[in-house]
Amino acid sequence: MMRTQPPKVNHHLPENPSIMNTSQNLSPQELLLALEAQLLGVIEDSSGSTQTIELDQAMVGRLSRMDAMQHQEMAKAQRRRAETRLIRVRRCLEWIAHNDDRYGLCEDCMEPIPLARLCALPDADCCVPCLNERAAG
Repeated sequence: MMRTQPPKVNHHLPENPSIMNTSQNLSPQELLLALEAQLLGVIEDSSGSTQTIELDQAMVGRLSRMDAMQHQEMAKAQRRRAETRLIRVRRCLEWIAHNDDRYGLCEDCMEPIPLARLCALPDADCCVPCLNERAAG
């Protein structure tokens, strides 16, 4: 009896699924504005999760406090990532607003970033080959 391999499944989800569905009809500026709004929402949503945790042992058990602290650290990390990305998005929007030729060019090799990459990741600052070099080096 011959065993067949299960089909390979790509478990990688798009970073911005709500933007990905409509990216064919949107300009880079519209994609960036949608991403900016999404990131602002993430930052706003995480504000309550990053507040000080109540450590009253009579109210909450030790494991519950540890779980709450871990959740808080994850929320802080998510917020930092969103804030960092928001800076990149706003820089790209500024370049577009001022007709700066830097938007869409790889910061490493100065070659144009493929349109498909910019549709998927409108704040991309480098092309895939240069990204791979960054990761390797």
